[in-house]
Amino acid sequence: MHDLAFLAIIWAGVLLSTWCAERTRLTAVLFFLAFGSLMVNIGVLPQEPTQFVDVFSKLGIILIMFALGFEENPGQFVEGIKRAWGIALFGAIGPFVIAYFVALEFWGDVKLAMMSGLAMTATAVSLTMVSLRSEGLHRTDAARGIMTSAVLDDIGSLALVAILVPLVTGQSDISSLAILAVCVKAILFFGIVTVLGLWIFPQGRSVDLESLRALLRRCRIDTGFLENGGRGIAFLERYGVRDLLMFGKCEQATLIILLFALIISLMADFFGFHPAVGAYMAGLILKQEYFHVDQEEQKSGYEKCKGLIDNVAFTWIGPVFFVNLGTELVLDFGTVISILPDALAMTTGVFVIQVLSAMLAARLTARFAWHDSLLIGFGMLGRAELAFVVLDIGYVQNDIFTDQAFFTLMFTAFCLNIAVPLTIRWWRPYFEGNKQLVLRLGKHAITLSKFPS
Repeated sequence: MHDLAFLAIIWAGVLLSTWCAERTRLTAVLFFLAFGSLMVNIGVLPQEPTQFVDVFSKLGIILIMFALGFEENPGQFVEGIKRAWGIALFGAIGPFVIAYFVALEFWGDVKLAMMSGLAMTATAVSLTMVSLRSEGLHRTDAARGIMTSAVLDDIGSLALVAILVPLVTGQSDISSLAILAVCVKAILFFGIVTVLGLWIFPQGRSVDLESLRALLRRCRIDTGFLENGGRGIAFLERYGVRDLLMFGKCEQATLIILLFALIISLMADFFGFHPAVGAYMAGLILKQEYFHVDQEEQKSGYEKCKGLIDNVAFTWIGPVFFVNLGTELVLDFGTVISILPDALAMTTGVFVIQVLSAMLAARLTARFAWHDSLLIGFGMLGRAELAFVVLDIGYVQNDIFTDQAFFTLMFTAFCLNIAVPLTIRWWRPYFEGNKQLVLRLGKHAITLSKFPS
């Protein structure tokens, strides 16, 4: 079948899923995933997506994450990073440990168990953020906690891949150089993004030279080139991203910021991160005041660009990613029956531990309220990019996963993805204080929901 025919089927499914979501008052993401799974299992969509559909879906998630970052407040995001270390740490350790021991109990292979734990470690933040957006919760403190935790989680997961995959596959022993390389790449990537956001982007005379000098001195870098109006800095003092966005009377502003998002996404991919992380960071460092000098036109230009990007990201390109993600679950009746006990045990174990570990970490280390903490726990359930990369390494590239283990983990990842929009939808009235949920432990009572205002 032609690539465009596949795209037509996917877009028809997006329309149908949106209609079903409106009728059932559930998030459309749930129906996107279900449609993709249905189409691949009845043979309408291929098990291996064509290159065109695969690239199109990757573009979709880049646009979605850029649109979400574009709405975020950079200062609040940085504050969130400082609070999120415990959520990222304990929210990753819990699923790894439970998946490891469940796999070891069922299949008795240490290497297989380690790869199973690794597959269940990283959070699919894109799925969560879209689910939160559909419920109007994407700009809450809890959503910010999920996103910042996921960024740290991504770094930690990459380090685990660098450590465990060569060890398990027998390629080499644990390499300190590999671990160091992951850390250096993380520092370089976020360092470049920080420089762009603080010193390169701000337009004329807003470049904080004193802060730049102080940073360079701490890094023991000669600051002589900054003195006497060095040419490079003089250029930054006269021109900034605002001048670029005003090119052609702002008619090219949308194209310019999308190009920027794609470049930062490619840079993230080069440094070992998912391109979606780069897209989110690109949106994060673009500010409303860059769009025009005049206050009224500034708001108009920003809103125009934001409206166009939201339409592309959430209506007709972004959803392709979730339909394509749904096609990852290919099962026949016999396979489902054979893996069902193992899959239910794995799904239940990871679900419970993920929610509890992330919730308690959010409450105890980051001091989130209980209603925020539980939403963070639900938001950390998704499993996507890294899970499927690990499954590919362990099943396709190396003979580590058995058929039973592979399909069990695939089924678990799919069920956890389905759980994200369902649990967020269920928790929303409690999160907003419209319903009350009280947990009683003997004589003690903990109100998990928000106190009514």
